[in-house]
Amino acid sequence: MSAIQITYCKPCGYRARAQRVADALRDQLGVQVELVAGKGGIFEIAVDGKMVARRRRDGFPSEDEIVAAVGGALR
Repeated sequence: MSAIQITYCKPCGYRARAQRVADALRDQLGVQVELVAGKGGIFEIAVDGKMVARRRRDGFPSEDEIVAAVGGALR
């Protein structure tokens, strides 16, 4: 089983977004996700320690983009 982790900026209030993404990953891919509080504007999704999606300067990846990236990493 692969380890999937979402690191989110707690001071920025990204926890709710991280939880929505975790729920989408569970519902669509049947995987469990660990949420990790961070700071500094971070919002990154990693599979087995390798980052597969992250917040960019122009905004957040969509839930669909994240699910596709995680799904690709799990193959």
